[in-house]
Amino acid sequence: MLRLCLLWAGLSACLLAATSAKAEKLILSTEYYPPYNVRDANGQPSGVYWDQLKIILERTGTQYEATVMPWARAMKLAETAPMHCVFAAARTAERENRFKWVSPIHTDRNVLVARKDHVLKIATLQDAKAYTIGTQRNDYTEALLRSMNFPRIDVSADFNNTLSKLIAGRIDMMPMSESALKNLPQHELTEVITFSKQRLGMACNKSVPDSLIERMQKVLDDLISDGTQRRIYEKYGLVISE
Repeated sequence: MLRLCLLWAGLSACLLAATSAKAEKLILSTEYYPPYNVRDANGQPSGVYWDQLKIILERTGTQYEATVMPWARAMKLAETAPMHCVFAAARTAERENRFKWVSPIHTDRNVLVARKDHVLKIATLQDAKAYTIGTQRNDYTEALLRSMNFPRIDVSADFNNTLSKLIAGRIDMMPMSESALKNLPQHELTEVITFSKQRLGMACNKSVPDSLIERMQKVLDDLISDGTQRRIYEKYGLVISE
């Protein structure tokens, strides 16, 4: 009887450990947003954000799956589906209590960008309201444009669609990271005016355990304090704003 009890106790412990490990498996989603997020040869996330997250996940022993998809879908999953996270999302006041956060993965200056051959008369953001601004659905820049009462907003599914519209002349400007602009053809596009400055991070569904969020945040804090985060950005030739 004692041996049976010990065997049952051992099996119960194994089942509990397996259940706990399964419960902490994260499903991570992001969009294709060069140069920060790109796809590797297997279609998996790669780039400056993912380099940081891989270290965080490995050091915390977290199981995960990762995929690239349209931004609006990724945000929706992170808000509604258990154990889902999206990266890198702007940590705005409106989003703060909708997710659990691991941040900052990036501190970003966002600029309004136009074609170089498109002459615009803009000295302030108020002047920019006379033009059509394109952005991505559910991107924080869409919410910011609406909160600032920009009257002419064109919304696309993802960054590439918006960029294609800008280059084709179907919109006048679009907001993007200064590093994203730096990595696009310089003969075509130009910065017009600073739009915003934001801290970005991994936004997770409320079901993700606080203990896991805390462990991941501790690793990210270490990456920032020991200079690893900055070195990752420098490796890609990207800017991380102070």
